[in-house]
Amino acid sequence: MSSETNREEHAERLEELKAMVHDESYMSGAILRIANVLSDEIMDGIGVSYGGWK
Repeated sequence: MSSETNREEHAERLEELKAMVHDESYMSGAILRIANVLSDEIMDGIGVSYGGWK
């Protein structure tokens, strides 16, 4: 793969990401996924499992 092809692929991907950032439903879903992962990490860190203490 040449560097020119690599640059074109990166430019194309960047344009896709720019469009996603302005898509309200995509951003809502992304925020929800991040919140779920963070909540799971926090709950695992303090020893809570299924609503009770481990």
